[in-house]
Amino acid sequence: MAADYATDFDEWLVQTFAQVGPFTMLIVLVEIGDTSAGLLRSSYLHVIGDETRWPDIVQLFADAGAAWNGAAFFQADRAGLVRDEVAQDRLGSLMRHLHSDRSLLKHSEFFDGRGLRLKIEEIAPD
Repeated sequence: MAADYATDFDEWLVQTFAQVGPFTMLIVLVEIGDTSAGLLRSSYLHVIGDETRWPDIVQLFADAGAAWNGAAFFQADRAGLVRDEVAQDRLGSLMRHLHSDRSLLKHSEFFDGRGLRLKIEEIAPD
């Protein structure tokens, strides 16, 4: 029997934890416009259990001081947890790459403010 999840994020986190075990995720808060995705804040989080739910994440984001409406999550390493120094380096590298190429967001697990999965697609230039 499939578990009931309140949000797509909850389902993703539980499934990822079941596959990988503890892992480090890189987080990018985004302001989604009609045809844009503005980068606002970024951080990382070590996930050591699968009990975290979307309201817990939203509460963490409340301290960011940004009016976000989208959040992108990337695994820092496919193998699981990484040290803080490694997470910081990978987050810095990710942000540098995202500043020059927003299309990299399509490689993230991307959710709106309600924790529902979104898909990022490039818009062809006119």
